[in-house]
Amino acid sequence: MDHSKYLEMYERYLTEEKKASENTRSSYLRDIRQFGDYLDTHEEIDFDEATEDELCNYIDHLREIGKSVSTVSRSIASLKNFYSIMVIKGFVEENPTGKLVPDKITQKLPEILTSQEVDLLLEQPKCVDMKGYRDKAMLELLYATGIRVSELISLNVDDVNLNAGAVRCISHDKERFIPLYAAAVKALREYMEKVRPQMIADEEERSLFVNVGGERMSRQGFWKIIKTYQVKAGIKKSITPHTLRHSFAAHLLENGADLRSIQEMLGHADISSTQIYSQVVKNQIQEVYAKAHPRA
Repeated sequence: MDHSKYLEMYERYLTEEKKASENTRSSYLRDIRQFGDYLDTHEEIDFDEATEDELCNYIDHLREIGKSVSTVSRSIASLKNFYSIMVIKGFVEENPTGKLVPDKITQKLPEILTSQEVDLLLEQPKCVDMKGYRDKAMLELLYATGIRVSELISLNVDDVNLNAGAVRCISHDKERFIPLYAAAVKALREYMEKVRPQMIADEEERSLFVNVGGERMSRQGFWKIIKTYQVKAGIKKSITPHTLRHSFAAHLLENGADLRSIQEMLGHADISSTQIYSQVVKNQIQEVYAKAHPRA
């Protein structure tokens, strides 16, 4: 997608109106270009179409790939400045960066679902038609492995080994193998053997998950699917495409898994990105204590 008119506008503003230094211009423009690259590869939309959800997903993505808190905070500051100018210049009506709060000291903990909420969400797809079988397999696989949504929709048929009960995930030129629990294997087997052959538009199609047109599922397509099932499940928490990933990590940690193993399964480059789940679990324990202890 061609983002040039927005980038040129912003560069003119920084140079002619703000009269920013070369370093400031370079830093701001680099951050916005990186966001543009993300929109191309993950959302397939332009700057003027991005909503609060896409911006929150992007910041979540930066944290997922191991960017430091200071880098994330700088990116948020750049996006806020960029979109304030987009509003002033009339390219967007409202600034979508309202939920982004730069904080170089603390990092917002991810929202996770309880085990009961996960069960409720996974029960929503009904295996009465092809979409139901597909959606069931997608949600089970996502919670079984904790992979990113971008990795989920990039999977090919050859990446799944049902007999071994494992999936191969390749991201950032790194390969990792993640085990699957029995229910996920069952859901995948039913989808791959009974449903997918009827859904694909071309027998040469290698994408594991396809849309109703028989082509690779998009991130936006999956976003709509998970929001639909959130409503059906009656879950009030704000569920994003990363919620099951966060829940996967936190639940493993709650049940005794070590951080290094979780780091490997999540594909985090730096264990500091994984350690945030320790704080999530710690906070949950404190909440349970405060509610349940008779003298708390």
